[in-house]
Amino acid sequence: MHEVKRVTILGATGTIGKQTLDVIARHPDKFSVFALTANASADVLFEQCRQYLPRYAVLLDESAAESLRQQLLAAGSQTQVLWGISALEFVSAHPEVDVVMAAIVGAAGLKPAMAAAHAGKRILLANKETLVMSGGLFMNAVEQGGASLLPIDSEHNAIFQVMPEARTRHLGESGIRRILLTASGGPFRNTSAMDLEKVTPRQALNHPNWVMGPKITIDSATLMNKGLEVIEAHWLFNAGPEQIEVVVHPQSVIHSMVEYVDGSVLAQLGNPDMRTPIAFALGYPERLESGVPSLDFFTIGKFDFEAPDMVKFPCLRLAFDSLRTGGTAPAILNAANEVAVAAFLNERIGFTDIPRMIESALEQSDIQPASSLDSVIEADRQARLLANAWMDKH
Repeated sequence: MHEVKRVTILGATGTIGKQTLDVIARHPDKFSVFALTANASADVLFEQCRQYLPRYAVLLDESAAESLRQQLLAAGSQTQVLWGISALEFVSAHPEVDVVMAAIVGAAGLKPAMAAAHAGKRILLANKETLVMSGGLFMNAVEQGGASLLPIDSEHNAIFQVMPEARTRHLGESGIRRILLTASGGPFRNTSAMDLEKVTPRQALNHPNWVMGPKITIDSATLMNKGLEVIEAHWLFNAGPEQIEVVVHPQSVIHSMVEYVDGSVLAQLGNPDMRTPIAFALGYPERLESGVPSLDFFTIGKFDFEAPDMVKFPCLRLAFDSLRTGGTAPAILNAANEVAVAAFLNERIGFTDIPRMIESALEQSDIQPASSLDSVIEADRQARLLANAWMDKH
């Protein structure tokens, strides 16, 4: 009999968290929920606690945690409620936890993911910021802690699936020429540069293929999402910027490809549903039923490919530039982007102001080596101040 793996889900009330619970519910003989965490969504977390009976529930917000504690008490639940960043770290590094799904959006996901790495957990990484802000530090923590890292982003998960199992940290030694990251192109792929100036948050939130949270949906519309994925791919697969190419593939069926030195290109295909990479990472190396329907090639009919337009979508160029610059540049890019996306969603700036704000923050920042988590967090703080100052001037 195999033992049941205990799972902590960081960001349980978000899209990835809910889909992880959906996959876990299909395999009660293989997984149990140890802890569920959220930012402040106490009501959603309450329902999840009643259904999945975790030992711990964690909220970042203290008053939300108190309200959840009262609700669970009244319902006769045994789940203990904790709050704050240190509680997130506690449920990520707990000795009884086997798997940590790191799906908190933003810089808040950094410390718990690092705690899981130091504690040697299997980390299912869906939080981009961990690698974008502190890639070198995080990969070192994974190695030193003896953790295993499985990417959840559909693109990186696809690359992981089509790379040789016995790959080394050097792509060339594994016979790999380059990584081809596919991008849907977002909702404005065919929109003119002039019309992009007039884009509203409502239009930008209407992604053609994927159901995602608001932040990542806007990032897909600006192609910043793909830029952040380029930086992640660099750390996950030890690939230089010149070994990573972005290919726009509007159907989002090919989730990414790897080209080998002999000319072979291996691709991973599937319906655009995040339960596929989640099930792959939960079960690895075993394959699990995910609830995703079979791919119907006859309905798809054809695949299209085109080069990304980095003039119309400068966020992708800024990400490549930040990767080449190194140090705290990716952390600055990420922080300024978070401020810019929030400002756009609140209708304080226009769609095309997003890359302008980011570029301004990068130009004015003092880029340092990313030698410690403190230096990365300080770069993040400074970048937010610079981005907000840009907004106040415009």
